[in-house]
Amino acid sequence: MVLEYDGAGYAGFQLQREQATIQGEIERALKCFTGESIRIRGASRTDAGAHAQGQVVDFLTRSSHPIAVFPRALNHYLPKDIQVQSARHMAGVFHSRKHASARTYRYNVLNRPWQSPLARNRWFWVKGDLNVERMASAAQILVGTHDFRALAPGFPAEKSASRRVTRWDVWREDEAVIFECEANGFLKHQIRRTNGLLLEVGKGRWPASVVADVLTGKCEERIGWPSIPALGLCLMKVTYPDTLPLGMPTELPPAGSSPDGRDGEIRGAGSRFGDDRNEEN
Repeated sequence: MVLEYDGAGYAGFQLQREQATIQGEIERALKCFTGESIRIRGASRTDAGAHAQGQVVDFLTRSSHPIAVFPRALNHYLPKDIQVQSARHMAGVFHSRKHASARTYRYNVLNRPWQSPLARNRWFWVKGDLNVERMASAAQILVGTHDFRALAPGFPAEKSASRRVTRWDVWREDEAVIFECEANGFLKHQIRRTNGLLLEVGKGRWPASVVADVLTGKCEERIGWPSIPALGLCLMKVTYPDTLPLGMPTELPPAGSSPDGRDGEIRGAGSRFGDDRNEEN
């Protein structure tokens, strides 16, 4: 299924104890509609306060309801800030995260003298002048395959931080400055940290070359910059290869079991998804 949501009122996508999450709301709606306790998987674990226009989730169900009914039925049970946009059958081997070939994220900055009450949950406000051309030039240094560990503090040393970025664009539309990036995956907080660095370049604090210096560890002295908030971040779309198998699953696991890990516990209580929690994807 493809989801669209405003994440302002949620503690992120992934389940957490005693906190409202996107995954929790979807699973609650599935329970109301199908009567089954279903564990979903998401293509990206968006941060608390982040949004999505094209999040993709997958799950197994024994429901006899036609697939075309799922969006309308689930939207009846879902809050208005989370809505299903489409649904389709996939082969049982489909994995919304592992089979994705690319994710596209957008970060919205409102660049004007005063804040906007209407945009306060979707746009990060920057008051001062920004040199968009300089930021766009610096962003091109990010394109290609790099080790992005320096832009994701706390990422485990034993795991590869190499990711392939196909584009990282920056442009202005009137009072809006938009950052849009596409890659085969992102480390946790990588996008927000990186765009925070680009904003410092746009403010004139550092030259565009600082991006390459940070990536390669060639900074003469340790530099710091603020991580910008999640409210401006939106998952725009998830891309899959054209060769993915479609159709009905050929076999479902026995009731009450889920060998692919979809019965994982809530995060903070021994999650089966814990090996990927340092990735935003």
